[in-house]
Amino acid sequence: MSTTQTFDRDDISQAPDGQPADRQPAWRQDFPIDAAQDQYLVRRDFMKFMVLTSLAFTAGQFWIAATDWWRRRGSATPPARIAAATDLPVGGALLFHYPGPSDPCVLMRLGESDFVAFSQKCTHLSCAVIPDPGHGVLRCPCHEGLFDARSGRPLAGPPRRPLPEIQLETRGGQIYATGTMTRTV
Repeated sequence: MSTTQTFDRDDISQAPDGQPADRQPAWRQDFPIDAAQDQYLVRRDFMKFMVLTSLAFTAGQFWIAATDWWRRRGSATPPARIAAATDLPVGGALLFHYPGPSDPCVLMRLGESDFVAFSQKCTHLSCAVIPDPGHGVLRCPCHEGLFDARSGRPLAGPPRRPLPEIQLETRGGQIYATGTMTRTV
């Protein structure tokens, strides 16, 4: 009569190097590592990880929305003088910063009394757009993007969103930036 014992491999504790217990160093007796159980992951632990990761992503999205709301709520920037209308010839362009010193913008004079201004940051990867009022476009040299000089809408290249428009007001021959308007396609 032969008796065969079957062992479940998950129940057998063995060292990671596969050597028997009597050939293991002394420290391994104090700090045993169960190689079979070392990589074992309980479904409950996996689900806990997934739920916590999802909560972290959700909290991040709420944080982004809250900071955007807070920024827009307090974005009442005062009008800023850009230049005198006589300083800019028809077909000319002028660089300025609005609403803050780190926000480059471009003012273009397309006609005798036709002024437009846009953010100078391309909506694709924030490269500086170069005004070309003679051809009626703003060019992004990074990826050959083109924007319409009148509306700021993308004409060619990878940009899909229009440039943020700077609202202008003319008072006594002076051109003022009064706000920023972001359009959707």
